[in-house]
Amino acid sequence: MDIHIDLEEEKETKGRYVYRADGHEAEMTFSKAGPKLIIIDHTGVPDAFKGQGIGKQLVERAVADARTAGQKIVPLCPFAAAQFDKHPEWADVLQPKKENRG
Repeated sequence: MDIHIDLEEEKETKGRYVYRADGHEAEMTFSKAGPKLIIIDHTGVPDAFKGQGIGKQLVERAVADARTAGQKIVPLCPFAAAQFDKHPEWADVLQPKKENRG
């Protein structure tokens, strides 16, 4: 299913990807940690959209936009992190985890 997802940027440091249909809204919010790094911090999909792959498509849109902009993504949101685990083909935009040095 191909859906239309809007990008809404709030100020210079925040934004969200939004899908709206039938009076419902799914969103994935992010923060910008500089010009080359975004942090996905929340994904919310209402029950009306459950099981339709809307959450995954929100993450896919962020991945596509990050590729275009030469950005990396830190998926702090557990849902987004799980999607990155399931999609190794997105590794090119995944910000490497810093090793603990001790």
